[in-house]
Amino acid sequence: MAEKIAFIGFGEAGQTISKGLIGEGHKDIRAYDILFDDPANAGKLEATAGALGVAAAASHVDAVRGADLVFLAVTASSSLDAAQSCLPGLSKGQLLLDINSVSPQRKLDTAARVAPTGAAYVDVAVMSPVAPYLHQAPLLVGGPGAGEFVPRAQALGMKLEFVSGEVGQASAIKMFRSIMIKGLESLTLECMLAASEYQVEELVLASLKETFPSLDWNRLSGYMIERVVSHGRRRASEMREVAATVRGIGIEPLMAEATAARQQWLADLDVTRHLGGKKTEDRAELIGAIRAAMKAGAR
Repeated sequence: MAEKIAFIGFGEAGQTISKGLIGEGHKDIRAYDILFDDPANAGKLEATAGALGVAAAASHVDAVRGADLVFLAVTASSSLDAAQSCLPGLSKGQLLLDINSVSPQRKLDTAARVAPTGAAYVDVAVMSPVAPYLHQAPLLVGGPGAGEFVPRAQALGMKLEFVSGEVGQASAIKMFRSIMIKGLESLTLECMLAASEYQVEELVLASLKETFPSLDWNRLSGYMIERVVSHGRRRASEMREVAATVRGIGIEPLMAEATAARQQWLADLDVTRHLGGKKTEDRAELIGAIRAAMKAGAR
């Protein structure tokens, strides 16, 4: 049976997953994003949806009503509000797939609100960037609807691993992994930016290669800095969620907070403007654009 699929939030994740599903022949997809109602967006996001073959819904409720699978794919800070807006349209037999990078406690709070509707909540942790994999990005899933979701997702060509029937464990894995991954991005950014002041980037990378010979530090440094340039604002928000979770279990989140601060710092510089909108993993080009943005901000 063909799945009726809805996306709440139609940013990078929603668009990319939709594109993959449509490419596999799953065409009954609709979406709602609050930018659909934003005059400043001037219909651009709705046009993007239409170009992909995704129907634009009029509201949260319009999007989810009658859908079999509902992907909740909004910003971390708005996940609970977005779920709340969907509740009048949810009913028994539906699965709500919360793919937002938020704390386990936020997932528990969201699941508690969804439960009275009869829809089954699924805690989904996306364990890689979605762009290279489309709908096949590796997922960890948990929660009351996870067991039912696994075979249905596999039928859609998705790649996933069942973690637990409990809400929060899948997200905890991703969250605490992010301390390492996003921390490395921030460390690399700061290291290479500082090294560029003395024009010793290559020597620093060569030294890292000696210590960790299995890693291609030249390629990795450009990739990691690009991730912060392109996604720093969202990643900073996610790391603030991580910090709150770490603090909640009695550990001072020194590293998580520092990572959030560095990612937010770069996001606020608006480096993409100095790249002319171009996406690149060339480390020298990225560092040059960051320096130009810093100089412009100092004026």
